[in-house]
Parts: sequence; structure tokens; C-alpha cells
Amino acid sequence: MLADGVVPLDLESTVFRAATLEGWACQQRAGFLGERETIEPRLALVRRMAAFTGRYPWQWTSAEAEAVISDLRSGPRPIMVSTARSYEITLQLFRAYPTDARYQWGRVCAERLGAAPQQVFHEWNSVKHIADYEGDPRRRQLDYYEVQALFDAADGRGEQIRARRVKGALPVVRDAPLLSRRARGTA
Repeated sequence: MLADGVVPLDLESTVFRAATLEGWACQQRAGFLGERETIEPRLALVRRMAAFTGRYPWQWTSAEAEAVISDLRSGPRPIMVSTARSYEITLQLFRAYPTDARYQWGRVCAERLGAAPQQVFHEWNSVKHIADYEGDPRRRQLDYYEVQALFDAADGRGEQIRARRVKGALPVVRDAPLLSRRARGTA
């Protein structure tokens, strides 16, 4: 994406936008990743990191990467652990592109810009995956016993309503098979 012997007017900006970001987007498209669902949000995060640090990716340090995550964890809407991990993984994936010798961006950056990109997240400053569920505890998935309790309650709900001789039993009885043992395959 950078022709030999041609020096753009704004070399750093050109390497960042046209070469590194567009090259990484091209790599992701070749892997059949979705443009809107995956590629665009990833590129937006890289641009966000660049805006936060005020530096280009080949200038980023681990301390700056940690500062970004620390900043996102504070304030009125702190990010969740799973979001922090997602951001760190995305930035690691991005950094893998220019640091991969097959793409030669490390050499190009070192020769033309005087600095080669390095990984900024590593085992000492990345979120560890230690829990099965790390989101908001108010929105966690039900465990096996809670699902079983739900099914058991649904199985008897229609009969309870009928026994009281009030309206409302028919929809419950009609919908009960959706949660019944037969529908669950545990008959």
C-alpha cells in the first residue's frame, strides 16, 4: 500500500490510515468477517485508542494501553470486565497484524518512521478469564437448578389456577408444553 520511492506528504497519517488500518481491514475481509458486525467496530476501537493516546500505533506503549482501559473503567458509565477483555483482545489482534513478519509492517515502520509496533497487552496487564459469567449479575443466565425450578413451577401453574376457579388457566395450560418435560426432552 506504500509504493517504494514515494513519500506521502503526511507519512505517519498515511501509514496509519491507508496502510495499517486498511491493510488490517483487508486481512479481516479475507477471513470473511462481517463488515458492520466485526470490522467497523474493531477499526473504531483502534481509532479511539489513537485519539486517546494522541499517538500512532507504532508509538503505543503498554502504559498507554493500560491507561485507556483504566479510563474506561472509571467515570459515570464504567465498562464491564467482559467489555474490557473484548477491547484488549481486539487491540491484540490489531497489533498482531503490523507485528507479523509476513506483512512486513514492522520493517516498514522501523525504516520509514523509526519505530516498530509492539504488543501492548500481555499476560501481566490483561483481564484474566476466571469466571464463567462476567457480565452484570442482574442479567446472568439461569443455572441448571433455577431452570428446573422454572419448569417445575410452570408444570403446575395451570392446575393451580383451575383449582381456584378463576380466569387465566387456558393460556397457561396452552403454553405449558413449551416448558414441559416432554418439550425439554427429559420425559
